[in-house]
Amino acid sequence: MSGPAVRVLLVDDDQLMRAGLRAVLSSDARIEVVGEAATGRAALARVRALRPDLVLMDVRMPDLDGISATREVLAAWPDVKVVILTTFEQDDYIFGALSAGASGFLLKRTSPEELLAAIHTVAAGDSLLSPSVTRIVIERLSRQPAPQVAGSDAVADLTPREREVLGLVARGLSNGEIAAELVIEESTVKTHVKRILMKLGLRDRIQAVIFAYESGITRPGPVRTGPG
Repeated sequence: MSGPAVRVLLVDDDQLMRAGLRAVLSSDARIEVVGEAATGRAALARVRALRPDLVLMDVRMPDLDGISATREVLAAWPDVKVVILTTFEQDDYIFGALSAGASGFLLKRTSPEELLAAIHTVAAGDSLLSPSVTRIVIERLSRQPAPQVAGSDAVADLTPREREVLGLVARGLSNGEIAAELVIEESTVKTHVKRILMKLGLRDRIQAVIFAYESGITRPGPVRTGPG
């Protein structure tokens, strides 16, 4: 095992779901479940006490919902990563989670293998959405009227290649798909994405998608999605 294990806090009001998640995560030696919480308020207390690397957060919970809990967690501990894990796929939940600063949004029907991969992806500093959620985000952004170009100074700092990569990110392509599209190494794509986020002052790939549409870099058009 290379490097320290990813320390995860499970937040879900369903005890059986928490037990199932713990069993799945415990199968990976690179992940350590450091605690559990059954409500949003309890999640805040557990984050304060345990300082996990990542929180798997349910949406519908008593006393404080997962969206509000995510917002409060990240306001107090911005280095903690939050992945929303829910049964529901409604627009309001997705955009609420993203606006709250979540680094990922997965559905509870996600396979154990995909869940484990997602935790490592987010812990490494990337962000992700399940393919079906990516489609919802991009389709909703594409339905909005073409915005006025914003952040022109920041956009001007991007190289032509970085603008091209940002446009492909906004279409829902993964780093591997972008590499194939541009006939470059995936490691080069990752470098471009990191520079884009730094230049634009964005937290993650999700914010990059939203920025691309809001700034006018990407216009409504065909939605490109991967398998699934």
